[in-house]
Amino acid sequence: MGRTLGSRSLTEEQLAAIARGSMQGLTHAQLSEQFGVSRSTITKAIGRIKARGGPTKRASTGRPRITTPADDRKIVRASRQDPRRTSSDIMTEISTTVTPLPSQSTISRRLRDVGLHARRPEKKPLVSPKNRRARLGWACRHLHWTLDQWREVIWSDESKFVLFGTDGISFVRRPVNKRFDPKYQIPTVKHGGGLVFVWRCFSNRGMGPLHCIPTTMDQQMYVDILKKCLLPFARRMHGRKFTFQQGNDPKHRSRRVLEWLSHSMPEKFDASTGTVSPLT
Repeated sequence: MGRTLGSRSLTEEQLAAIARGSMQGLTHAQLSEQFGVSRSTITKAIGRIKARGGPTKRASTGRPRITTPADDRKIVRASRQDPRRTSSDIMTEISTTVTPLPSQSTISRRLRDVGLHARRPEKKPLVSPKNRRARLGWACRHLHWTLDQWREVIWSDESKFVLFGTDGISFVRRPVNKRFDPKYQIPTVKHGGGLVFVWRCFSNRGMGPLHCIPTTMDQQMYVDILKKCLLPFARRMHGRKFTFQQGNDPKHRSRRVLEWLSHSMPEKFDASTGTVSPLT
């Protein structure tokens, strides 16, 4: 959790924005969320604004800011144009127009002042223009579906589970000189300890079966899974009234799979969409 600014650390621009927001009827909770400070900080800031008759801060006795409001706007504009720019990149970019040149830490503070905090970016699958069009078309076709129609959808996908350890990044907080204490270590085994892949499905009526996939799945294996797992679940929970929605794996769109689906459940599956399953 990031450091919370006190009311005395708020900039003149932030105080003015808080004053405007308060006059427009925003609550302390909304202002707190917008500026990334605690509610008590907002309360104190508004109290100081009212006591002074305006948001202007008293002259500080400390060292004056090295950047001007115009410099601050250049820093913020450079970051918003490309969110991946580091403070070092921004310092290089503004070096010809800002004098004296602010340090990287100063640039980082100016960005934090306006709510631009450094965060690890969320990863997501790359969506091509073709897939965007397919997803938009799917959304438009289902835009006016009723709740009862969505209740008849059976969702399915495959998932990977690590049997031992983790395949992600892990952190541990440990005291000095405790690097080799087992309490602060993550056990590992040779060759990663193995993985297991499973196919599963569910609908509004309940959870479907989990099917372990012992080896690399091909078209025929996927068809066999649908025969042995999907159809019995669909008939038991939905009878003949259901819509099957699968993932976007190429095997799901193979000729053999689509032929089987068309023969076994005509007009009961959507074969033209990207990955929209809540399982993914």
